[in-house]
Amino acid sequence: MEDFDYLHEGEVYLDAACQSLRPRPVINAVDDYYTKHNSCGERVKYKWGVITDEKVEETREKVLKFLKLPVRKYTASFTLNTTYGINLVLSQLDAKYFSKIMTSEIEHNSPFLASIAFSDRTGLPREVMKRNIDGSINLDDYDFKKAVVVVNCASNFDGRKLLNIKELIKTVHKAGGIVIIDAAQTMAHSVDIVRGVEADVICFSAHKMYAPSLGVIVWRDELDAKMLPRFLGGGMVDDVMKDSYVLSANNKEHRYTRFESGLQAWGEIIGLSAALDWLNSRSKKDWQRLEENYTAIFDFLSSSDKVHLVNKRPNPTMSFYVDSLDSHLLGNALSHENIMARTGYFCVHYYLDHVLHLPPLVRFSFGFHNSPEDTEKIKKVMEKIIF
Repeated sequence: MEDFDYLHEGEVYLDAACQSLRPRPVINAVDDYYTKHNSCGERVKYKWGVITDEKVEETREKVLKFLKLPVRKYTASFTLNTTYGINLVLSQLDAKYFSKIMTSEIEHNSPFLASIAFSDRTGLPREVMKRNIDGSINLDDYDFKKAVVVVNCASNFDGRKLLNIKELIKTVHKAGGIVIIDAAQTMAHSVDIVRGVEADVICFSAHKMYAPSLGVIVWRDELDAKMLPRFLGGGMVDDVMKDSYVLSANNKEHRYTRFESGLQAWGEIIGLSAALDWLNSRSKKDWQRLEENYTAIFDFLSSSDKVHLVNKRPNPTMSFYVDSLDSHLLGNALSHENIMARTGYFCVHYYLDHVLHLPPLVRFSFGFHNSPEDTEKIKKVMEKIIF
């Protein structure tokens, strides 16, 4: 694929769930920032700064449009990554409005550890919910009264989705609680599950959706009343007195500054804008090729009694282990063949190790850069190693 022309022949990248490769239009957009209008946003009046401000504001609008969320209700703020975003939101929640924090067993360490820290800091009880094999939650099994619910809408080891996400949000809101969604693994290849879903917060990482390394917090403006400013710095205030200050976030037009302290990653934000355009331009043929590639490998792995897939159905992200073969050694063997795949527990230690008691795994995660030739090479190399 010409947008990934920097890949050398025979290189197979299968770690898109960690960070996707960046297509040329995204690389060019970042390069343009550094070479054509490198400037501080929101602080300067000269021409370069005006260009940067316009492009950053355009990215905010594109994020909300991509998620099909109304500007009158939601704000998009930029940060480091999903982990930072979830922790930043939880650190500002006023505990007096809540009775507990809840997460689920299949979470990445991002929300899982953040929920532990929130419980430790506030003294509120913490509850870990079970997830069904299809990713849904049995809502009748839990009391959501005034709960802070932090869950993913797609897992990072087998891609299972929170199929009843709308019902969960409706139930939690009815009980006086809030829902924070970890959407890191859904934005690139299954964004439909979170589009138009009015969660209180949606956090995701741009670097998993063909954009530069960047985090995004999309949050409902109503949540502002239940938060306290705890992380302050430059770019967040309209005025400062000796012992007080005036928050810029009090103004709807600058509400995003609640989570944006100091200088932002302007080039990366502009790169996200290009990535959103690029994702929106993917053709039916592109999506078909992606599905054919990961389905072919899922079927291939499923055909062997030696291979144990965590997945129950095809997904761009799949994890497995092979009988009598250490996954880390398998990862090294694949690397020698220029196949780049992740091994281990993928920051889901609790569920994969302590609930399922699985050995370390191998994860293949596909993207639009993968070709049918990649699929054939994976099959040949895997046959040579394990069959």
